[in-house]
Amino acid sequence: PPKTAIGKALVYLNNQWGRLVAYLEDGRYPMDNNAAERAIRPFTIGRKNWLFSKSQAGAKASANLYSLIETAKANKLNIYDYLTHVFKELPNAQSIEDIEALLPWNTNLV
Repeated sequence: PPKTAIGKALVYLNNQWGRLVAYLEDGRYPMDNNAAERAIRPFTIGRKNWLFSKSQAGAKASANLYSLIETAKANKLNIYDYLTHVFKELPNAQSIEDIEALLPWNTNLV
């Protein structure tokens, strides 16, 4: 019956089936998200230390920086060189295109 725990699980499975088997149709999709889990592990370990940021803006800024660093790592960039490049060029950015050119997958700092 759909109201039981197993019934709810089967309905959920049926509704999510396309997403669950997408990696079978495109070999570029990973079967799991272990790489993402490993990338965020240092932040989940330090979560208690960062829980009480002085401000919401500070917490958001930290999250943006962590995201940028992990994305640069995923793109196999030297983090120090990449951040030096970004902080040097960002004040000169005049348009969205200039900012997008600084994203990790658009740089040639390998």
